[in-house]
Amino acid sequence: MKATLQVVNQMQADGIISRYAIGGAVGVTFYLEPASTFDIGVLVALQNLPGSSLISLEPVYHYLQNRGYLPEKECILIEVWLVQFLPPGGALDEEALAQAVQADAGGVPVRVMTAEHLTAIALKVGRPKDKIRVAQFMESGILDEKKVVQILGAARAACQMEAIQR
Repeated sequence: MKATLQVVNQMQADGIISRYAIGGAVGVTFYLEPASTFDIGVLVALQNLPGSSLISLEPVYHYLQNRGYLPEKECILIEVWLVQFLPPGGALDEEALAQAVQADAGGVPVRVMTAEHLTAIALKVGRPKDKIRVAQFMESGILDEKKVVQILGAARAACQMEAIQR
């Protein structure tokens, strides 16, 4: 994973992505025991297309393809890991990206979502494996449950505001 994360860091250094945060099952491993996963989920801040409110992953794919990393379904194979680059899907993701923390992945500095944001996202998604993850976080003693409630309240309010603005 080290080599893969070094490529992600280089993408940030080269300006292809401005901010990122590791999420999903790999993000959880910075706090809990590892779980089986097939990819690294990377939440990324992307620039809007000039003169548009649309964003595109094309610069990410172009950058990586020029370095020999090829797409595989919704991911890109970087070294030996499939990496899925995801733009924020709403206020909760935006906040998770903004409040990501520095962590160490075998000597490689990375940004990872907080345990509270990983938990809030798992609660929002609500799949059986996400419910197990929430229980694991709660049992671990590292989770600030009040902060999770605060995050969910802020995300709910932001969603309501987004709906009103539409």
